[in-house]
Amino acid sequence: MIDIFDRLKENPGPLGQFADYGEGYFVFPKLEGKIGPRMMFQGKEVIFWSANDYLGLCNHPEVLEADAKAAAEYGMFYPMGARAMSGETEQHQQLERELAEFVGKEAAYLLNFGYQGMLSTIDALVSRHDVIVYDSDAHACIVDGVRLHMGKSFMFRHNDVESLEKNLERATKVAEEQGGGILVITEGVFGMRGEQGKLKEICALKDRFRFRLLVDDAHGFGTLGKTGAGAGEEQGCQEQIDVYFSTFAKSMAGFGAFIAGEKDIIRILKYNLRSQVFAKSLTMPMVIGGLKRLELLRSRPEIKEKLWYNVHKLQDGLRARGFNLGNTNTCVTPVYMEGTPVEATLLSRDLRENYGIFTSVVVYPVIPKGMILLRLIPTASHTDSEIDETLAAFESIHEKLVAGVYKEQANKLLEEQNLSFKEI
Repeated sequence: MIDIFDRLKENPGPLGQFADYGEGYFVFPKLEGKIGPRMMFQGKEVIFWSANDYLGLCNHPEVLEADAKAAAEYGMFYPMGARAMSGETEQHQQLERELAEFVGKEAAYLLNFGYQGMLSTIDALVSRHDVIVYDSDAHACIVDGVRLHMGKSFMFRHNDVESLEKNLERATKVAEEQGGGILVITEGVFGMRGEQGKLKEICALKDRFRFRLLVDDAHGFGTLGKTGAGAGEEQGCQEQIDVYFSTFAKSMAGFGAFIAGEKDIIRILKYNLRSQVFAKSLTMPMVIGGLKRLELLRSRPEIKEKLWYNVHKLQDGLRARGFNLGNTNTCVTPVYMEGTPVEATLLSRDLRENYGIFTSVVVYPVIPKGMILLRLIPTASHTDSEIDETLAAFESIHEKLVAGVYKEQANKLLEEQNLSFKEI
């Protein structure tokens, strides 16, 4: 028998192995100042491309006013306890009604946090007799929800409808044998790749297979569709999504989440979501602030228009400078790099220190092994000059990539400091 602490120290995990090398800079970096296109990082101003504040609402005057008034009136603790016990308010119900109407569903239910909310939604939707079929690139909250499932699950290749069909055939046999049903789970927008999930094609399979569809549309809500109702609206299949899920941590510039769907199903879920039944209700400042944010989503289409102007300017500019953005068709802007994680960190350091550009460095386990990317999130708040400055910086580092500068630096660093990482 071993001491579990000894095992942890010997193998700190795929991200933990970088702690000594990158903590405080690449991992757990400290950004200071108001969230926006320009922030302070280690005493220097940088153009910030790592906030999911797509619509720039986090510092919108009307949002700040609504948040401040709610905090002054109710404090940060009200309402007390879980919704089912002592945390219900008319404002919670009002936000749920307005969210349901906005995404075209009969009913909605607020969640205190997105990650835990998705875990509980999956748990409440399926029994051990049911089968889950999910996309291989699904977010960690979906993967962990599937891990908690006590029944059978099948994973289909990312956005591969043919693979989904084959797994639905397998799932149908198992479900029939066990007397269960099938839940398909995918995303409206995949947060690393920037690709929309093939929702329309998946919904079309309902003619051949009997299943229910759960969609995580955290990055699509507020950014896609004519009204901003998300990827389902964008693809013309919103009504066929059985349970629609989104967080407030992106376009709504806050925290919390919601699910929406048939009235009877949402009512059943709210009595069975363990992360909500046994946890505190969403606080009043976020609920009242959420009402204001949703009002702006509905009434200010020019904000989303500015977002997409910035998205096209940034993405077109990067592609023109020789960068591979994969198949993104959303605001998420992944820049795929060739090389090792250490090379990626050296490139990122160059951007931050010498060009004043802050982007997120993404490695396993956030994305699959062998993939390295820099992820940029354009927002409605970014200016033309900030995009131009960023494109000029990327043009410069592209020349260094071609010349092998970062590869040479990485080899030298590994040799001098005797570093060794399992993912290299």
